Amino acid sequence: MLQGSRTWLFPTNPAILSTGVVGGPFEKQGNLSGDFDQFYDDLWMGQNTYEKANRTLIEDAVQIALEKQSLQSSDVQFFLTGDLINQITPSSFAARTNGIPYFGLFGACSTSMEGLALAGFLINHNGAECVVTGASSHNSATEKQFRYPTEYGGQKPPTAQWTVTGAGYAVVGSGSKLTTSAPRVTSATIGKVLDLGLSDPFNMGGAMAPAAVDTIVAHFQDLNRDPSYYDLIITGDLATIGRKTALELLKEKGYTVSEKKFQDCGLLIYGSDQPVQSGASGPGCSATVLYGHLLNEMKKGTYKRILVIATGALLSPLTFQQGESIPCIAHAVSIEYL
Repeated sequence: MLQGSRTWLFPTNPAILSTGVVGGPFEKQGNLSGDFDQFYDDLWMGQNTYEKANRTLIEDAVQIALEKQSLQSSDVQFFLTGDLINQITPSSFAARTNGIPYFGLFGACSTSMEGLALAGFLINHNGAECVVTGASSHNSATEKQFRYPTEYGGQKPPTAQWTVTGAGYAVVGSGSKLTTSAPRVTSATIGKVLDLGLSDPFNMGGAMAPAAVDTIVAHFQDLNRDPSYYDLIITGDLATIGRKTALELLKEKGYTVSEKKFQDCGLLIYGSDQPVQSGASGPGCSATVLYGHLLNEMKKGTYKRILVIATGALLSPLTFQQGESIPCIAHAVSIEYL
């Protein structure tokens, strides 16, 4: 059901039935380590390349989510996922492993909510009974592709962000047989690509903030809501600079949101003693924080209604080398504990 110009309402309230969240050794040292299901001792994860390790992240997180519901791959109609590596090969190769009919998604760091929005749409409109969706990223694989191999030890400015090594996946279903409360996907607002001409690949937060605000404002306008409806409004990986910019832009548009209510996954996952510059990033950032920490907090009663806005910078090494600016997007999904 379309509400306004860009928002889907899901009257059947598709349920997040189970999740699988895995991370690397650096994430194990972070603030949210208790919300992960599994960690790896090193970045290789038993593989001989970082790209293969990224595939392992996906395979293990999906398997954990399925096992929590006593499901087999054959019980799932669709697998919606993406990552940051060229042609999203870790996701595609993981889909080869599990054999689930596959939609490969690329929204950069916005992929987690892109997938959850589509999963909600499929379930709500009887396009599927059970869907697995999520996203992943691997720090060393991403550094090698977008910047320099980590072995080079290149310095980064304070505006830079640390790509999360992690994967977060959810089993989403109709929930019609549930007899207890569960996190429900109630709506999704689809972002549009914005480009304000920023070209610094070490300031992703600043580049993505306008896209996040555009989607948040569209969500409020489409549903005739204001920030008071939600207990938490949280972006994917704007980090320090992007979050500050977003708060200022929201105020300019007539929406004053308290700093306590407006948070960012990229500022939650790591500790203050970890050298991550401005904060965290990567598709695995919002995916692990949502499917681990935030849903756990909802089950504890900390939050009843949250709005998650995953942000993505749609650049590539090629576009950067050709002098292009950075187009950005953000997708928002509302989750309510019903």
